[in-house]
Amino acid sequence: MSEVEIYTDGACQGNPGPGGWGALLRAKGAEKELWGGEAQTTNNRMELTAAIRALDALKRPSQVRLHTDSLYLMKGITEWIGAWKRRGWLTADKKPVKNADLWRELDRAAARHSIEWHWIRGHA
Repeated sequence: MSEVEIYTDGACQGNPGPGGWGALLRAKGAEKELWGGEAQTTNNRMELTAAIRALDALKRPSQVRLHTDSLYLMKGITEWIGAWKRRGWLTADKKPVKNADLWRELDRAAARHSIEWHWIRGHA
């Protein structure tokens, strides 16, 4: 399994408002940058999109170290997603999970890789 280092970020001007996402992938001394945006979105949707697009860009299953400054992304994928799935994508207080469409996409994208999720302080 090849080793890949991924750094992701998402941002939004206003929340909601116009936003963008970016990802840097590093493997075997090579780097690839990915980016995109949406006219009307939220910062959390951009954070999720960055991780999804980065993982989808990997052509084969990989050993991934993914770095994010988003506690929402970090806690969602490492702590909350299992319970959401068991409850049919509902929160503990029976409300629909926000951004469930992207959480499902991320769950699918992450499934074929072995991923270590790392939180890093943003804007440090």
